[in-house]
Amino acid sequence: MAIRMKTSVTLKAQAECVSHSRADIKVRDLSFAIDEPTARGGTNAGPTPTDTALAALIGCTNVIGHKCASAIGVDIGNLKIDASCEFDRRGVTLEQEIEVPFTSVKLTVLAGGSADQAALDRVAEETEKYCPLSKLFKAAGTHVEVHWRPL
Repeated sequence: MAIRMKTSVTLKAQAECVSHSRADIKVRDLSFAIDEPTARGGTNAGPTPTDTALAALIGCTNVIGHKCASAIGVDIGNLKIDASCEFDRRGVTLEQEIEVPFTSVKLTVLAGGSADQAALDRVAEETEKYCPLSKLFKAAGTHVEVHWRPL
């Protein structure tokens, strides 16, 4: 008898917010800090909330990219992912409400496997369909640009 995976799950995290800028986060059995740099009154104990969002997109692209590559039989090997983001800070500085604070995000994904550019384009297409973080950014109005290339 095959075990059926749940189609919907509840994700949970807890935080002890030890200062105005630092949150000590617990997810499953993992702990990490989200904090502001010292220049903005934090203790620099971890990435900022906005840095964490960008890092989550990188992590999701890696995981979903590998799943998609495996499903279509493409060898992408290990990935190197560079990200840059245009971020409108007027919202976080309370200057004015900003509808789309992450105005654009660009990812460059370098694949170390044997896949050629055509195969990487297929992986990129599939990854775009399924990556929840990419979908989250796009739904918020962010222009997301992702380029896959052989390493």
